[in-house]
Amino acid sequence: MALLNIRALTNKTFFINDIISEKKIDFIALSETWLSSDGAAVLIESAPPDYSFTHADRQGKRGGGLANIYSSRLKCKNISFGKFKSFEYLAIVIQGDSHVLVLSVYRPPKFNASFFEEFSDLMSILITNYDALLIVGDFNFHVDNQCDQKVKEFMNLLDSFDLRQLVNQPTHKAGHTLDLVITKGLKVDIKQVIDTGLSDHFLLLFNIEIMIENTHEKHIVKKRFFDSSATLKLTNILTNQSVYSANYNSEENVNSKVERFNTKVRAAVDIVAPEKTVKKSSSIVIPWKTQRVSDLKRTCRRAERKWRKTKLTIDYEILKVKITEYNNTVRLERRCYFSKLINNNASNPRVLFSTIDHLLNPGNSKECLLSTSSKTCEAIAVFFNQKINDIRNNIVYLPNTKDPPKPQYSIINKLESFTRIDLPDLHKIISQMKPSTCALDPIPTNFFKEVSGVLIDNVLDIVNSSLDTGVFPDCLKTAVVKPLLKKNNLDPSSLENYRPISNLPFLSKILEKAVIMQLNEHLNKHAILDKFQSGFRTNHSTETALVKVVNDLRVNADRGHLSVLILLDLSAAFDTIDHNILKNRLSQWVGLSGSVLNWFESYLAGRKFFVSCGNYNSKTHDILYGVPQGSILGPLLFSIYMLPLGQIISGHNVSYHSYADDTQLYLSIAPDDPKSLDSLTQCLTCISEWMNSNFLKLNKEKTEIFVIGNNGYNEAIRNKLDALGLKVKSEVKSLGVTVDCNLNFKSHINKITRTAFFHLRNIAKVRPLISSKDAEKLVHAFVFSRLDYCNALLSGLPKKDINRLQLVQNAAARILTRKRKSEHISPVLMSLHWLPVSFRIDFKILLMVYKALNNLAPSYISECLTPYIPNRNLRSSTECLLRIPRAKLKRSGEAAFCCYAPKIWNSLPVGIRQANTVEHFKKLLKTHYLTWPSHNFTVI
Repeated sequence: MALLNIRALTNKTFFINDIISEKKIDFIALSETWLSSDGAAVLIESAPPDYSFTHADRQGKRGGGLANIYSSRLKCKNISFGKFKSFEYLAIVIQGDSHVLVLSVYRPPKFNASFFEEFSDLMSILITNYDALLIVGDFNFHVDNQCDQKVKEFMNLLDSFDLRQLVNQPTHKAGHTLDLVITKGLKVDIKQVIDTGLSDHFLLLFNIEIMIENTHEKHIVKKRFFDSSATLKLTNILTNQSVYSANYNSEENVNSKVERFNTKVRAAVDIVAPEKTVKKSSSIVIPWKTQRVSDLKRTCRRAERKWRKTKLTIDYEILKVKITEYNNTVRLERRCYFSKLINNNASNPRVLFSTIDHLLNPGNSKECLLSTSSKTCEAIAVFFNQKINDIRNNIVYLPNTKDPPKPQYSIINKLESFTRIDLPDLHKIISQMKPSTCALDPIPTNFFKEVSGVLIDNVLDIVNSSLDTGVFPDCLKTAVVKPLLKKNNLDPSSLENYRPISNLPFLSKILEKAVIMQLNEHLNKHAILDKFQSGFRTNHSTETALVKVVNDLRVNADRGHLSVLILLDLSAAFDTIDHNILKNRLSQWVGLSGSVLNWFESYLAGRKFFVSCGNYNSKTHDILYGVPQGSILGPLLFSIYMLPLGQIISGHNVSYHSYADDTQLYLSIAPDDPKSLDSLTQCLTCISEWMNSNFLKLNKEKTEIFVIGNNGYNEAIRNKLDALGLKVKSEVKSLGVTVDCNLNFKSHINKITRTAFFHLRNIAKVRPLISSKDAEKLVHAFVFSRLDYCNALLSGLPKKDINRLQLVQNAAARILTRKRKSEHISPVLMSLHWLPVSFRIDFKILLMVYKALNNLAPSYISECLTPYIPNRNLRSSTECLLRIPRAKLKRSGEAAFCCYAPKIWNSLPVGIRQANTVEHFKKLLKTHYLTWPSHNFTVI
């Protein structure tokens, strides 16, 4: 541990970082940081990788401020005991076999008579609650002067609480002992008192002994080291020797071909980058510490030693120049590091979020936190498998339940054989694949893509052999499952809090992609998929699904009807699917036969998985049910499995919409037709019976229902639903959007605002560490992605609600450009080329309309729009106008999509409406909206 009065941390961050790394300090307490609430960026600079921090703001205008920087292997928890006027403190508990309370204290030099009373009050609380105490900090008492009356009183106070003060050396350049280490119930060893030159106070180094769980123990790992020339070397090896042996036989079965391919490629990789067994180092690695940074650091040390030796002013000035150069260089290198990281993941918000989260909350990890061993992996594997078995065993199977009549197209139109793919198709497939690597891959995916030119013929032969013979290779059926903690605040010792993340070999995904292209072509050609299933389909999205549902609900409300909306919830739906029933769907409902059906039977049979944590693996377990998790075909196979559900719902005259396993039922109820609710209850009964017969578990506890509309009949409907055992809610969350019973989306706007400001606060903390360009990418990834998600639903809402979202955009612009609150925001938005929120909504609506009119949107969206065809020949006949339906909009200007979209579409210039392509339409729209006059936008 260490203690230092730093006297302004801002310009000394990298030196503190170096001291922690060089001295291998686990915990350092800093006083007089002079940091306020916006000091997170300074502490981020001060904390090495894999270190966390906490701080207390300075209380006055001069001096003050406390911070603790500690290794993430220490489990620490902040705690507060109220505020005191005479001193500042920061309390943190180090959790171990016995908890240790570390109290950092700073008492200002100006004496306050209430100090002894307040400090005694705090000590009385600590002594009665904690057996092990460590109190450190700058008390500004010259404890080396035993004749001082205040020192005597202070030492008597410590003695009365059985506290021991251990520092007996000068800790200040004036020769006095001001920085103290006070303890009770701990073994403390003062090691060194060092003059670092960073402050007029000295650095205290000391050790304490506590028992903690070793979560970062050294362990042996196997790793390949690819240098910059690895790609060229691998290409040469694979070019000079055939991947297949000289005895290659074109008639060889596909299993042998895959095994031979993997063996040969793995052998080539072993030559280029042989697998080495190394001990995972616990040393701190600073990724931006380049050779130039190291050289400048040595220069600073030499200048510091020379100044300490000569004490000349000129040498002191040289030292300050070297320190400034070192700080600026480290900042530049770090900024370049984060800029590269942000640029490489600009379209991957998950990586960006984890990067920012690691900066602000270092040490947090969602990886498996259990004590890793083969036994642990096996326990996790058994738990995941047993969970699915328990769900299926709890389903009341009804074998006599019949599916709706099979569609005629499955009999007329058959898909009996796959078409062999060619090299251009395979190149396109590989280029579109994500670079995720499985532990079973013979070569990392990124290197596979780089050397694919010499492997492409072998991969093409494997893919076409599989398509021709209807056999999916056995060695590609095994999945590697890694447990991931669902949330950081969950108990890591409970297996229920882990999510199984499945990963399949890259070659398996290439083969699946080749199949799904042909299967989709068959499904789209014959319109086999459910019209109202939007999950994992081209031109479909959660937004199009919600636009359709909300449009229907608003139209019902416009007619004076109530609407009942039910959100069905399934338990582990993808994992309980029965393979025999799925094969029947593929044959009878989709029309697959011959080698195509055989291929899917082979694809589903013999699936296995094992759990991997670190260097340990479980045994291999069979997968008897469900579609393969982490696969490309899995979501589409699930949609096919659910095909009869749509016909069952439609047969009861109930509207519905699905997105993968999320199904929404809604029914319009006229005030004079109270019996119409009976069809909904009958529909729910049939759905429950059908799901039981298809091994799907309907989770009634999580199934949500609510009533939309506000009239005298509303309460009667609610009471009837309650009598049926269906709990009615005032609002529900559907596909990430909170929908309330009045469809005014106020709760959804509240959530967007809260979440966006949370991310803006985080971006503001790291803003000094990154460039404006990179900060803007973070704003788009974290803030605008939320402002724009499903914003088509907000069309027609009152301006006062939209203005709350505008506040978020204004705050983002100010953080990015560092403008003051008093400055007008409209010029700032225009300089950033950001459309105001209301125009962004219009932009989304217009883009959706353009796609609907040009067959680039789901058919259910196109059906909401009616082209304007005048009764006689007019000039407007060729202007691509839409008919605006008559409607009675009663609720504060809220409008259905079918009403609002034609209005703003018809307001566009005819040249924009007749754009040739989507990209051309976007360009014209941006040009049109970026000329918005200032009076159209409220300055906030």
